[in-house]
Amino acid sequence: MKILILSASTGGTKTKKITTTFYNLMKESYETEHDIRYLNIQDKKIQFSDGRNYLDYSGDTLEVASAIMESDVIMFGAPIFQASIPAALKNLFDLLPVRAFDRKVIGLIITGGSLRHYLVPETQIKPIIHYMHGVIIPKYIYAIDTDFNTDGTVNDEIELRLQTLLDDTISISETYKDVWNKQDDMFGF
Repeated sequence: MKILILSASTGGTKTKKITTTFYNLMKESYETEHDIRYLNIQDKKIQFSDGRNYLDYSGDTLEVASAIMESDVIMFGAPIFQASIPAALKNLFDLLPVRAFDRKVIGLIITGGSLRHYLVPETQIKPIIHYMHGVIIPKYIYAIDTDFNTDGTVNDEIELRLQTLLDDTISISETYKDVWNKQDDMFGF
């Protein structure tokens, strides 16, 4: 499977640190079995969506949109700002076609300044992913400042939760892949 871990934050460090930790855990466990890629949009120049087909963009925008479209599993990392998803993540969604997540398993690793906004993924991100036909991993990570050690690394509890999310991601993805392959076999695809 092609697995993409995408840090969709244009500022700060927490989202990058926690998604990098997840990426490293995934590489340790599954690098030989799966094609695993990490992208951080802080390193990219993403154009604003203007309604074009994602293939009509160029440069970093085309690279990121294509990586999303080519992946079987996508783990989106994003912060919550002002009780809402960041514009950078919404822009990524807007660059893609409506059925971009069809037959894709999507997971979430969210960072926030406080626990007050832990339901933002439920009310704002998950509906968009459902609309785009994605299969969402039921549990997600929501980490706040106290979940990071003084050196910026995630604490043991968050690392354990990341490992659980990783295991759930692989199990759910492989199960859906088997189901979808059986469906395709029924129709001779």
